[in-house]
Amino acid sequence: MSSADARRSNPAFIWLGLALLVAGFFGHFFSARAIGGYYIAYRDHIFGFFLIAIVTGAIIWLLGRWLWKRRDVTVLIIGAVQAIFGFIVYLNRFNIH
Repeated sequence: MSSADARRSNPAFIWLGLALLVAGFFGHFFSARAIGGYYIAYRDHIFGFFLIAIVTGAIIWLLGRWLWKRRDVTVLIIGAVQAIFGFIVYLNRFNIH
């Protein structure tokens, strides 16, 4: 595989990854809203989103440099992980008493 083939990206993967990233953000946002909508809830959930994004993004980026070279796949995987975490956080709002 040549360097040009490895660097070719699929814009649909990038857009889907960004859409999943936004979905993960809204999972945190709506969870904060559902548990009362107070400033501290929004602050903690949004901080948690960015913390998870930075930590998992760094791990996935390092794995991507080692296992695959395409940036679009990296963006898609980061978005999918964020969407999964956002969904889990949103579901866990039901466990707040």
